[in-house]
Amino acid sequence: MQSWRSCACSWPFGAAVISLAVSIALIHLFLTPLFPSPLDFFQQSDSNPLLDANSSVVSTLKAQFQSNLDGSVTYHGAPWKPEIGRWLAGCSSNSTPVDIVEVLGGRKCKNNCSGQGICNQDLGVCRCFHGYAGKSCEVVLQLECNKPTSKDRPFGEWLVSICAGHCDKTRAMCFCGNGTKYPNRPVAEYCGFQTIPPAKPGDPELTDWTKVDFDNVFSSNSSNPGWCNVDPRDGYSSQLKIKENCHCKYDCTWGRFCEIPTICSCLNQCSGHGHCRGGFCQCDSGYYGIDCSIPTASVLQKWPAWLRPSIVEVAHNSPNVEIVVRKKRPLIYVYDLPPEFNSHLLEGRHYRMECVNRIYSGDNKTIWTEHLYGAQMALFESILASPHRTLNGEEADFFYVPVFDQCIITRADDAPHLANQEHEFRRTFMALDYYKKAYDHIVEQYPYWNRSSGKDHIWFFSWDEGACFAPKEIWNSMMLVHWGNTNTKHKHSTTAYIPDNWDPIPSERRGDHPCFDPQKDIVLPAWKVPNPGAVWLKLWARPRKERMTLFYFNGNLGPAYENGRPEDTYSMGLRQKLADEFGSSPNKEGKLGKQHTPNVIVTPLKSPKYYEEMASSLFCGVLPGDGWSGRMEDSMLSGCIPVIIQDGIFLPYENVLNYESFAVRILEDDIPNLVSILQRYNETEIEHMLSNVRSIWQRFLYRDSILLEATRQRELFSKDDAWAVEFSKLSEDDVFATFIQVLHYKLHNDPWRRTLLRQHKAGLPKACT
Repeated sequence: MQSWRSCACSWPFGAAVISLAVSIALIHLFLTPLFPSPLDFFQQSDSNPLLDANSSVVSTLKAQFQSNLDGSVTYHGAPWKPEIGRWLAGCSSNSTPVDIVEVLGGRKCKNNCSGQGICNQDLGVCRCFHGYAGKSCEVVLQLECNKPTSKDRPFGEWLVSICAGHCDKTRAMCFCGNGTKYPNRPVAEYCGFQTIPPAKPGDPELTDWTKVDFDNVFSSNSSNPGWCNVDPRDGYSSQLKIKENCHCKYDCTWGRFCEIPTICSCLNQCSGHGHCRGGFCQCDSGYYGIDCSIPTASVLQKWPAWLRPSIVEVAHNSPNVEIVVRKKRPLIYVYDLPPEFNSHLLEGRHYRMECVNRIYSGDNKTIWTEHLYGAQMALFESILASPHRTLNGEEADFFYVPVFDQCIITRADDAPHLANQEHEFRRTFMALDYYKKAYDHIVEQYPYWNRSSGKDHIWFFSWDEGACFAPKEIWNSMMLVHWGNTNTKHKHSTTAYIPDNWDPIPSERRGDHPCFDPQKDIVLPAWKVPNPGAVWLKLWARPRKERMTLFYFNGNLGPAYENGRPEDTYSMGLRQKLADEFGSSPNKEGKLGKQHTPNVIVTPLKSPKYYEEMASSLFCGVLPGDGWSGRMEDSMLSGCIPVIIQDGIFLPYENVLNYESFAVRILEDDIPNLVSILQRYNETEIEHMLSNVRSIWQRFLYRDSILLEATRQRELFSKDDAWAVEFSKLSEDDVFATFIQVLHYKLHNDPWRRTLLRQHKAGLPKACT
């Protein structure tokens, strides 16, 4: 037996008292009602259906933690809805660790997965690398790059994986192949085919998908070699003309000629205990799991931070290791799904920038990507590395199901094995099938679903409209989304992009659920690239006197403007309506908005000083795109008061935070009255909302995941990059901390929890249980 001891410090249980002096100073704040009042879709009250606790506990908390004048209760600097803020302040803040028995698997896999997969030592089941299958990963799949050929289409119909070179059939990726000087250099998509010159000046260059470009790609002419035969030294030093469409599209290489091997992008970079195969972690001996974060008995001295135990017991008659770990609730169990739902989607991606929120440069420095759906990866990495993670399903409070819809939808139809034809070329249909298959797997292989009919399970839907296309079988669960359409007003799919429209999904597959249920689901912020300049400049803290623009919105304004989205239904027509009234840039007809005014900016013109301009504005518009648009996050990170114009749709944390404390909601029909509504706010009200924005802006950052990466980079380099320096200075609660706080509240206050016959130590004061 071996043991570790860690200090567990209890927090004092104290009552929060509102300062009388502050109260008197602020009373005038709310003598004048805020404009507009709470909207029909977001009625406020001092009670919540989620709260199902003993009335004496409620009364005690209400007496100790009174509401602020704006109706909120403050906890960790954030204005929460009162019943939630009280419970967090009085109960969650006084939680203590409990002893949790964790079991580290020691089962072996057949033939050690033939060296072509990793062994899940909990189940004794192989998780095979992309292109391999079978109980011991002994089957080599033949994943074609090209669709079936014909006389007219010798390489088949176009799709992302189309290949005029050598197809690596384990990944459906295209390379130069044998007979060339650089057989492992990518020949992805456009690279291998001839181009068709523009018909007239200004027309785009086209690709002839029926003809191989031998001269520019495969030529071995020493004076003018093709892409596959160019020596990088000659390419960099000479005047050789290199085909522009040939480049390093795949992950793990750098340089104009893909000659520099780099770190590949994997979940938590395999926790330092494995090799990243372009998205799939090949774990070192003694470790397993999707990010190689679970140790076995053979590495007892090298525990990951989330499994720092107090007692370790190695049973002589069992391959497993039992440890007792001091952990605070809530506890999250992460399903180890077959890799088709996550790792394969990363390993087989054809664009290195998609599906991940970072790649690596030639010197292995982190490059953060503009991938819109990077929040799914960021949150998952935080859960995997968190002390709130557990391997003990019997002790778990929540169950996370890691299906990567961010990759399923972006990769739909990019290779024949991901063909979308059977789904009527609708990406939402294909994603629904993946979620349904994941549900079938966990119901068949694990005992936990039936315990609560899936109510304690968590699924992330990062796509534009959220969980609208969720299969009916999983709707009882908690959905994490970026956009909470309750369908109280907008009852059908709102996207203008046909492949994502979910309306045609039959009810026998989708059921008749809304896109979002505020009683059980959570809206999380979207991913934003770490911007060290914004942190260093403290844009969120810019004072009122430096915010001279009354209202600001910069984004696509639809078909009336150059390069605008052509669909009238884009943004549900709301951006178009805003521009028609207040457009500050001329449209195609040279017209400005009917009510344009100098201190209101509504423009489609992309600005290099976008965040600076927001930080110079008082109010910033939050309007939808094809669903969520990220404008709420931009507003908060720039310290600008969000003005939300999208009826019946919840924004990040809106069902848990008191939005009236820091944001404004305007009905869609009131867009013509936008300026007059905003001008009704007095300076005291404005300062109050700005102060709250400054207090909670970090809750819209995935700082935890960013700092995990900063730690990994610090182990490689002696000097931190600017983003790591600036984000390491931040200390307030971020997205992940807020997520855990909400889960803790729901664990003890969701009414359905009372039906579970579980006798687990809560780690809470007796009054709270």
